[in-house]
Order: sequence, then structure tokens, then C-alpha cells
Amino acid sequence: MTRKTNPTHIGGQRRIFATSLLLAAGLTLTGCGAGTNAQSGSTVPADTGAPATITFMEAMSSGAQKTALAKMTKDFMDKNPNIKVQLQDQPDYGTLQTKINAQTAAGTPPTIAQVYGSWADEFAASQVIVPLDDYAAKSDQYQNFFAGIKKDMKLADGKTWMWPFNKSVVVQYFNPTMVPAAPKTWDEFAATAKAASTGNTVGLSIDPGSSSGPAGGTAFFEILAESMGDPVFAADGTPQFTKDGAVKAMDYLVRMKKDGSLVLGTNYPGQAALGGGTGAFDVSSVASYPFNLKAVGDKFKLGVAALPSGPKGPANQLAGTNIALFSKSSDAEKAAAWKYMQFLTSPEEMAYWSATTGYLPVSKDAMAQPVFKDYAAKTPFVSDATNQLDSATPLPPKSWVNKASGALAQAIQAAVNGSSSSRDALTAAQDSAMKAMKGSQ
Repeated sequence: MTRKTNPTHIGGQRRIFATSLLLAAGLTLTGCGAGTNAQSGSTVPADTGAPATITFMEAMSSGAQKTALAKMTKDFMDKNPNIKVQLQDQPDYGTLQTKINAQTAAGTPPTIAQVYGSWADEFAASQVIVPLDDYAAKSDQYQNFFAGIKKDMKLADGKTWMWPFNKSVVVQYFNPTMVPAAPKTWDEFAATAKAASTGNTVGLSIDPGSSSGPAGGTAFFEILAESMGDPVFAADGTPQFTKDGAVKAMDYLVRMKKDGSLVLGTNYPGQAALGGGTGAFDVSSVASYPFNLKAVGDKFKLGVAALPSGPKGPANQLAGTNIALFSKSSDAEKAAAWKYMQFLTSPEEMAYWSATTGYLPVSKDAMAQPVFKDYAAKTPFVSDATNQLDSATPLPPKSWVNKASGALAQAIQAAVNGSSSSRDALTAAQDSAMKAMKGSQ
């Protein structure tokens, strides 16, 4: 099954990055875009009601995500007839990043685009996006965002550079005919997966991805390492792959592989196995829920629960993208884009977005909307998952993080497949990650 529009590297909701970095030379030439706010962005353009056409480059190109965004955009334009929004959907996040980079280097960036923090880190350094602190200060919505969401909108300089859009955390999906009760600890998870691994059934299938595109298995490892005591990245983005928590997490996966309860695969293998009746678990984002439901069909009632806890307590990863406003835009375009961005995160629209796509609303106000309440009544795990937006940890918004996570993907492949010990695989990944970090500074 092909589903390339899910923006994290969490299982069914991958965080796919292109390997190429920004075209530095081109960005230097285009950093001083047209318009009075091109470099500082310190003034929020007034909404004069003048006609404006804006472009939104995004990767919501299929399924419920495409349908929902198209409806929301049409509703916005119906309410604001002076503004035309052109959705420029891309098939996946690698293509999205490549397209943004190319257009920005050519001096023709979109008005707004979906971005990850690591992308925004380079865009901000090259002054091709607008800081949004003054915008947020004028927004009634900002104060109602979850604390974790507000933190995720910032870069290391402490400034707000992004506006939230499609956010998620990770849950465990399971087949209740194989799993009597959702495991509460990772030890219980491993024991349950081993017990379920008989015949053609394997407890868990994961896809670590590759050096250029870390996928859900790598995110699973990153969460596991944090729950074992050590996040794989320090707060400033420094890789710390050889710390005890990371080694324990790798040993955990190796043990599961040896006892027959873990296999590595590609293209959402956990979801495919769960739907095919040959897998007990899928560890994936909440945005995978509609896809897992479709895969399972009427074979069984899909079980969903919060992730288990490790020796150091629970851990989760805040995933998904934000929206950046590009500085090349005119004041009229910036004003129109800002109006549209606020519309997308309004409680009513966020509630609809969540109930339709499986992504989480970014404010508590949205949880009070009838459409979200109805959705949560049918899917009780969603309310708990939404509340985790305050505690889930995003990957540091540094340009080298994706390449470093790619080194982790290679380490998982090597250790789990037995070509290297856990520590040796992680040491090699640490060396590669440090080179990536130093090369980006």
C-alpha cells in the first residue's frame, strides 16, 4: 500500500526528508526578498481586504488529508472572496522539500509551506522565512495552544518561526485476538509479542528506513531509547547514540529479533501485517488510525492504546509539520496567508481536521467542539493522545538531525540483522552523525 503523505518517520505516518540540503548559494541571493518585511518580519501587515492570491505548498496529496484540506480551503475562500488559495500538493515530503528548495533558490518560493523544524532552521538562517513572534502576539489562538505545540513552533534562537498544522504522537495498535490486554511496560510488550509469534505470525514488524529517509522503525527506536533513560539527541541537537539508554534500546530490538517476535520490512510493514492477520502490533502515529482501520476492515475490532513505559517512565515523540511564511511574499500576500493560517488552526477547523484525518488538534478549545467530542467518543484513545501534546518530545529542529537519524536507521539494520553488535553499530552511527552535525555548523 502506498501512502506517502504522512509526515513523520513514525510507522504509518512517516517523517520523510530529502537528503539534499538547501541550495546555499541560491538562498544567499534570495535572502533579501521583496517587500518591507522581507528580512525582519517584525511588522504584521495590515489586512486591507485587497485581492490576493497565495500558494500553499503541502504534501496532503491523497486520502482524507487531501479531501479535508481542500474542503477547509474552499470554506476559507467562501468566507474571504478577496483571497484565492492555490494548494500545491506534492506526493511526499522528500519531493516537497526538494521543490521548496528549488523554488526558493530561484527566487520564487511559495507564500507558505509545510516544513519540519530542521528545514525551518536553514530557512531562518538564510532569512527566507518570516519570524512569527509579532504575528503570534496578535493572535487570540496562540494562548490556547498546548504548551508542547508552542514550544515546537520555535527554533533554537527562541523565536517563533512556524505555525502549527498537522501534529501527532505515537500509539500502539494491536489485534485483541492475539493481545489479551495492551501492555503497560516495554517488558510486557516484548513478552506479549513473543507469545503471539507463532506460525506465520510475528509480534511486530518495523521499517527503520534508510540513511536518506529514516522511517517508523527509527522513530520507534528513538522513543524506546528515551524511555530507557537517554534521548538520542541532546536538547541542542547533539547526537548521543552511545549513551546507555540507546544501547539498551538496541539490545531490546536485537532480543526481539532473536526470539522471533520482530522482523524488519518496508512500506508500512506493521500495518500490512496487522491487516493481514500476521502481526500482533503496529507502533505508529495516531494519524495512521484511518489507514489501519481500512487495513483491518471487519476482521477484528482494532485495539489502540498509549505506548508502554520504560524504566525511566513514558516517552513519546511529537511529530508532524508546521507552516512557514516566506519573506518574498508581498504585504498583501502575507496578510492573506496569516488570515488563512489562523483559519486552519481555529477550534472549529482543527476539530474537523482531527476527526477527518486522525491528526491531533493543537488547542484545547478544539477538543470542546462537538465534532471532536463525537470523534473522541468513538475513539477514546484520541483524548489521551491529544493531552500528550504537552509532554511529547519533538526531534531538535536542527538541519543535521535527519541525516543523523539516517545513520541510526543503518545502525538498526546492522544490529538487528546481526552484522554488528548493538554498541558497535551505534558507535558507527554516532561517528556519522557527528560528522553531519559539524558539516552543518
